[in-house]
Amino acid sequence: MQQLPPFIQKHEGDLWLTENERENLKLSYRVKEIVVSAQSPYQHVMILDSYDFGRMLVLDGVVQTTSLDGFIYNEMISHVPLTMHPHPQTVLIIGGGDCGAAREAAKYESVQQIDMVEIDEMVVKACKEHLQDVSGNLSDPRVRFLYQDGVEFVKGAEEVYDVIIVDSSDPIGPAKQLFELDFYRNLYKALKQDGLMVCQSQSPIFHFDVLEQTYRRIDSLFPVTRMYTAIVPTYPGGLWSFTLGSKRELPQPDDVRFDKETQYINEDILKRCFQLPQFMKTKLSL
Repeated sequence: MQQLPPFIQKHEGDLWLTENERENLKLSYRVKEIVVSAQSPYQHVMILDSYDFGRMLVLDGVVQTTSLDGFIYNEMISHVPLTMHPHPQTVLIIGGGDCGAAREAAKYESVQQIDMVEIDEMVVKACKEHLQDVSGNLSDPRVRFLYQDGVEFVKGAEEVYDVIIVDSSDPIGPAKQLFELDFYRNLYKALKQDGLMVCQSQSPIFHFDVLEQTYRRIDSLFPVTRMYTAIVPTYPGGLWSFTLGSKRELPQPDDVRFDKETQYINEDILKRCFQLPQFMKTKLSL
């Protein structure tokens, strides 16, 4: 009998992925097929075909993105900062191995270079080949795939980028450094004088401590710090947050214009995504 990969169980003839990242909450997905299952030097990488969410990227047993709703996260983490910048030309993406953020950034004609710094080459290869609903099998010549540590990479960059997108996994293991103050300080240094950055800052429902820490750290460095949200069904709690730090004032909502071809974000969402639920405003003293 063939041994099942880690994190997959068989129950009454069906395959199930059960996430165990929280002590009191387990999420299970019924799986049609295991497309990819391999151990990289950094983590266990799987592409699964699920019944409800389609194909999904799973790292160390935790779902990262899916064919069904991955476009929501990738559009929100990419188009908000790129639209807020007056003329983005150089973009740095740290993480983002599913290629979804880079795929969205490539929709901007003004963008001349996209550096995608992803530590795990296996993730990129698996997603380009087997998760094309998210990656689009990205092959834009403006995208440079740099397989190295993003934390170390930004230490050597100074006033290089217009926009930096930190598309990290949860703050555990190698990704923990992507939530540290020193890392954000290096991002500030790597941005041009009118540059801005954005990172995912976890669930307002389940991870408010991480969310608040992220907001406070970025706010201590950048003249303008704003948080925005989106609903991503795959992620625990559904409601997800993003934190943006800018060296310059952001455009007023009435001045925002958007004309890219997307599935989720549009001009109306761009104008209102910074409007936060009251419990978040209260806890953050906004």
